Amino acid sequence: MTLQEIKASLFQGSISFSHLKHIHARLYRFHFHQNHYLLNIILKSTFHFNNPNYATAVFSQTHSPNIFLYNTMIRGLVSNDCFNHAIEFFHSMRKEGFLPNNFTFPFVLKSCARNSDFKLGVNVHCLVVKAGFDSDVFVNTGLVGFYSKLNSLEDAHKVFDDIPEKNVVSWTAIMSGYIGARRFREAIDLFKKSLDMGLRPDSYTLVRVLSACGQLGDLEAGEWIHKYVVDIGMGTNVFVNTCLVDMYAKCASMEKARAVFEEMLEKDIVTWSTMIQAYAANNLPKESVELFHRMLKHDVKPDCYAMVGVLSACSKLGALELGEWASSFKDKNEFLSNHVMGTAIIDMYAKCGKMPVAWEFFNGMKEKDVIIFNAVISGLGMCGNVKAAFSCFGLLEKYGLKPDENTFLGLLCGCTHAGLVDDGRRYFYSMSRIYSLAPTIEIYGCMVDLLARAGLLKEAHQMINTMPMKANAIVWGALLGGCRLHKDTQLAEHVLKNLIGLEPYNSGNYVLLSNIYSANKKWDESEKIRSIMNEKGIKKVRGYSWIEVDGIVHEFLVGDTSHPLSDKIYDKLIELAKELGAAGYMPSTEFVLFDIEEEEKEQFLGCHSEKLALAFGLISIKPNDVIRVVKNLRVCGDCHTAIKLISKVTRREIIVRDTNRFHHFMDGSCSCGDYW
Repeated sequence: MTLQEIKASLFQGSISFSHLKHIHARLYRFHFHQNHYLLNIILKSTFHFNNPNYATAVFSQTHSPNIFLYNTMIRGLVSNDCFNHAIEFFHSMRKEGFLPNNFTFPFVLKSCARNSDFKLGVNVHCLVVKAGFDSDVFVNTGLVGFYSKLNSLEDAHKVFDDIPEKNVVSWTAIMSGYIGARRFREAIDLFKKSLDMGLRPDSYTLVRVLSACGQLGDLEAGEWIHKYVVDIGMGTNVFVNTCLVDMYAKCASMEKARAVFEEMLEKDIVTWSTMIQAYAANNLPKESVELFHRMLKHDVKPDCYAMVGVLSACSKLGALELGEWASSFKDKNEFLSNHVMGTAIIDMYAKCGKMPVAWEFFNGMKEKDVIIFNAVISGLGMCGNVKAAFSCFGLLEKYGLKPDENTFLGLLCGCTHAGLVDDGRRYFYSMSRIYSLAPTIEIYGCMVDLLARAGLLKEAHQMINTMPMKANAIVWGALLGGCRLHKDTQLAEHVLKNLIGLEPYNSGNYVLLSNIYSANKKWDESEKIRSIMNEKGIKKVRGYSWIEVDGIVHEFLVGDTSHPLSDKIYDKLIELAKELGAAGYMPSTEFVLFDIEEEEKEQFLGCHSEKLALAFGLISIKPNDVIRVVKNLRVCGDCHTAIKLISKVTRREIIVRDTNRFHHFMDGSCSCGDYW
């Protein structure tokens, strides 16, 4: 092989790594192994095959490396995420007396940023000035990126302002700095300023600024940028369109997200995954599952994020069979070695009431981090296994992990479900005293819920008044729930005034107070609340329930007659009513709205969505299989009483998951101990 043939082989670009090594051997044979030009091509090709160790070995045998070989090594190591190694080569180059140039500095600065080596980065900045590259746009862009990534935005902006001719990469670097610091509004403003300067953004810049709009929830800015994208002819770019889908989803505008998705001529796995996750995140789990099915029909294999999205949807639906079917597209070892997928499948099994399987996955995880522990602690607490959640917390500490706010949220939710006030107080106060964690507003909401459910309404109210932040609707809502349980209408009125100020169009606030008045036979006050609702055009949120049968999720509304088996479902309810009546059951009419006659109330209670779903389950699911129902609202007291008796007379195991917790019914009793 001649020198010309060697060059031709190296430049053809389609060689394999074994072929590359064969060519390298030929260089030795023909004594070209010290030729800098050819070695440079060998090194670049080696890094292309992601083999930094071989490249390092080749370089180490070079007798007199020049600046170009050093630059190739530093750049190649950075591209292979070998940042420490790249910095070592930089120091070696300096010891050899070579002065870095504008190709060296950007990659060294990137290594400093990734290693969080601020001191070295500043020293490199000094060297940039001494070497006369302080006006070079590429070097200065590297400096902007370095200072931005190490949260020194003031220094980043100083460097950015001094760049005489800023290019699109420079603008993107400073915008990314603000996005990294979660200063999204300023990032969007910088984007607008760059357009005023006549700069045309590339796809990466658009992706970054759209992510800022999504994080900020700024639909107006997102729509404006979308129009700009179309105007400049980038409306077919798959990366920009995928980010548009994500932006609209984060702004809770799923119709527009779907419109962008459907208009895309080219959809990659990232696009499908983004849309599947978006539906799940926006409480549209059925749409998420349907899109997952459609993706498979297009022969697109699910990735990690599509799997997380569909499992999240199955969690919300309580669709165990569907979740198990979807997870079959990935090997079990992939779940056990991937934190994100592992957390998703643990959460799915926990929320479908299969905590033993969730625990099995937890035990099998190759590495456990605090997020994995949080998923298990939350699941155990939700399923009523509070003592086990406490033990899992102890295990977390044995692993040497530090609990975070979500860890304590899971523990406190468990305490709330079990009514363990003393344990709840202990964990709450240990957050700041032992773990130096400031309780979040969600933590305060959980504590208020715990105290209020236990009847400690005065203490719960006092906690709200002494919180370091202003209470939100969730916190006040927790106290209102306690007022309902303990029929404290005086405090409920005070709470409702605060809630109306925070969310004046939330029907739940009005309905709950109306029910409190109704239960206390204060019909005039209850009528007044209903009148206010009518005047404001506020409608009560309809209750609906899901049940999965043979991998298909069926949805029922209160009084629903749209199901194909509706006649059989109502026949089953009539049959159950007779059996429950014989067992001494009397409908609790205090749980429905006051303005319905007693006879109508009983009929209304008899067709609540959870009862319809349960009746369908009884006629469709095998006698030895568990019946699982999910409801979008809190299960009503009458339904809870009725389902306990149904579990006894039918000898069936029934699990109902509402917005508050799991209810595991067996032989006439419930796992919640009637405390929910």
